[in-house]
This record gives sequence, C-alpha cells and structure tokens, in this order.
Amino acid sequence: MTGTKLDVLARQGRQPALPLALALPQGATLIVESWLRVLPGQRYVGRARWNGKPVLAKLLVGDKAARHYPREHGGAALLAEQGMPTPALLEHGWRDGEGGWLLFAWLDEASSLWDSWRAVEREPLLSDAQQQVLSKALGLIAGMHSRGIWQDDLHLDNLLQVGSELYVVDGGGVKVETPGSPLSRQRVLENLGVFFAQLPAEVEPFIEELLVHYILANSEHALPLEALLKEIGKIRHWRLNDYLKKVARDCSLFSAQVGAFGATVVRREEVDNLCAVLADPDGFIDRGSLFKTGGAATVARVEHDGKPLLVKRYNIKNPLHWLKRFWRPSRAWQSWVEGNRLDFLGIATPRLLAVKEQRWMWLRGKAWLVTELLEGEDIIARWQPYLQNSPPEEELQALDVLFSRLIRERISHGDFKGHNLFWDNGRWTLIDLDAVQQHRSDAAFARSYSRDRARFLRNWPADSALHLLLDERLPRL
Repeated sequence: MTGTKLDVLARQGRQPALPLALALPQGATLIVESWLRVLPGQRYVGRARWNGKPVLAKLLVGDKAARHYPREHGGAALLAEQGMPTPALLEHGWRDGEGGWLLFAWLDEASSLWDSWRAVEREPLLSDAQQQVLSKALGLIAGMHSRGIWQDDLHLDNLLQVGSELYVVDGGGVKVETPGSPLSRQRVLENLGVFFAQLPAEVEPFIEELLVHYILANSEHALPLEALLKEIGKIRHWRLNDYLKKVARDCSLFSAQVGAFGATVVRREEVDNLCAVLADPDGFIDRGSLFKTGGAATVARVEHDGKPLLVKRYNIKNPLHWLKRFWRPSRAWQSWVEGNRLDFLGIATPRLLAVKEQRWMWLRGKAWLVTELLEGEDIIARWQPYLQNSPPEEELQALDVLFSRLIRERISHGDFKGHNLFWDNGRWTLIDLDAVQQHRSDAAFARSYSRDRARFLRNWPADSALHLLLDERLPRL
C-alpha cells in the first residue's frame, strides 16, 4: 500500500477517510484504522498498525504543529525518564512542511479512570468503589509530583487502567519544575485543584479524607485545606466559563453554524440524527403530539427514526412582541445555554440536543429547542397521593439534593411550578429553563431563591400535610 503524505490530514477536516496509509521515513507505512480524537487541521489521534504491530498514533499537522510536537515528545520523554508508568514511545519524527508523528505501544483492554468514575458516580458519596477510583488517581498523581513533574491538563481521561496497572498518557500537558525533586507546595495545590475541580462539588467535605491517599505516596508538603479549596473554586469557575463558550461555537462537542441569517447548534454526535428535524422543525411539530400550543410557546412530542423527542418552538406573537424580543437572545437560546450550565454543574435536566434561531441581519425571530423526552411524572402528579402524609424518603432526599445544588451554585429557576419538575431515573429533573439564572451576589440570589421556594410550595394547599412538611424541610436563606 502506497502511503500519502502527512500534511494531507490538515486538509481532510474532522473525519478523514479510513483506512488511511501514511508514508513515514525508512519506507515504513502507518495504517490508521480508527480515529480516537480529532482536532481538525491540527491533531489526529487514532489506533494504527506500524510494522505489523498495533500502535497509538499521534499525528500533528498544520501551523501549530511545530510548537506542539516538541511538547508532546518532551512530555513523553519526561514521563519515561522519571520512571512513571506510561506507554512506550516506539517511533517519532518530524518532517518540515508536513508535520510530526509519535507512535506509542498500544495498551490492550485499557479503560480510562473517567470511565471507571462514571460507572460509580451515582453511588453514595465516597462509597468503596468511588474511593478505589480516586485513591488510584491520587496515588499516581502524587508519584508524578514527587518526581518534579505534573500534568497541567490533569483529568481522569489521561489515566488509563489495564488490569491492576495504571498508566499516564498525553505528554503534551506534562510539565517539569526540577526533574527528580518534589514539586513546590504551590504547584501541588494548583494541580490538585485541577483534579478535584472535575469531581462533583459534593465531594468537597471529603477532600481532607481523600488527601490521605496522596500523602501516602508524597508527604513532602503539608497541604492546607483552605488554600486547596480556593484553588478548586478558581478552577471550577474557569472550567464552567470555558464550557459555556463551547456551547455556542463549532468544536469537538458541538456542531455550530452561527451567522447573521440564522443560528443552529447541535451536539456533534446528533448531527446526522437531527438533520431532518432541524430542516423542518415546524413540520415535525405539526405531525407530533402537542403538549402545549399557542401563545409564547408550542411544545410537541415528535418521533424520528423511532426515537421520541421533544421540540419546543418559541413563538413571536405579534409585532409588539417581536420588538421586545428581536434584539436579545431568544428564549430557546437562553434555555440552551442555561441547560448546559445546569448539566455541567450536575443539576439534572433533559439532555439538550439542538437549538435553532431564525435571524435576519442578526435580528431574532422564531426559535426551536430540541431535547430528549422525559417519560416520567411531574412532581404534582407523582405526589398527589401524599397530600396528607409523607412522600417516599428517597424522593424527599432527591429533592434535598436538588435544592442544595441550586443553593451552592446560586441558581434560581424563575418559574418553580410543579409541572417543571419531573421524576426521572431516581432524581428530580428541571425543565422550562428560559428564566434560569446563576447569580453573582448572595443578596440577589437570596431574593430569587425566596420567590422560587414560595412558588414551589404553592403547588400544594397551604393547610395540607405535604405543604407543611416541605415548608419545614426546604432550606431558608
């Protein structure tokens, strides 16, 4: 098989055709069999075959390759030099005008610690299974820190497990302070802040206990909890803002077409599935089952390829209504952004799939929001049998969790009627998100929370046992 040049990748977008044969020096040909991660025009990572062996291939092309290649190579070399468990670098090289390549030994049956965490994240906090995942990660991170290195893009996807062995991957994010000497305390705190910021905020009360696993492998520094929590808060804030920028632009998570005459953003894995729905959302609404019609919004259950979806159209009622709406983001766009915010913060919402806005010279018109369909009951229907007694404790505790997360993140819903809260997969899920707001000040949040709490309680008669129970149980600010 004749190999093509490496720089061909820079012109092949997000999904280069497979199998792809690339010519490397000394006559060797690399056969890429599948893509694992693609950053179009810059970085292509995939499973490949080289000299008859399976390898993980990192291919760097484009204008930034000359900067990224030495980082990747230097980071991989640092991990190996400091004795860290990492896949062997079998071959690497650079060709001017084309790009660079790094070929690593393929780890059979490897899974990331992120996959392991996702499998146990719904268990009670700090269950044995959760502790096992986090203790492995902290032990390996401590080993890196004790040798003077750290990964500035530290996350559980960069820690791979094969049987009982754990490996560090992704040398591009590996940095060094003094090789072979323990990291400074400030650098340790910053890096642990990056690690813990990715975990649910409910883990914070247990961080001091979890640090024992780190200290067992690296006891060089005392780690003040207050300073670490400050770092975690700073990184969480940055990660949220970074994610919210992505929900409105073309990236690995979302496909976006935004301009003066329209805007459409779709979860990238749903692009092909939703192409027909987004081409004619009104047609699907007309053929669907209406939940709500007329006024400011029309909501319908639709079927596409055997999958139920919910499509919500935000209407323009009349010219006066248009004058009030055209100059600001539509309610669909607001729901898209705030729903993704809630999902990122671990507050349950229906999975958001796509948003579409009509525009004319940036002036907004009708807009549509597509989400997965919730099949559960809303809280009014579900708790109707309990007006004069107590609902199941599991459901009350789930409500406690929801309110505690809203309070922790200073988020108000804006229309907390019972029809906007559904029971789904053991947790309460919020819908109708166009009035959701994350407040900057405690005082502003306290006012909005008070209104949300009062509106929520009005779902039941004030003299009912359920109303009195919830009034006593729900936090006050």
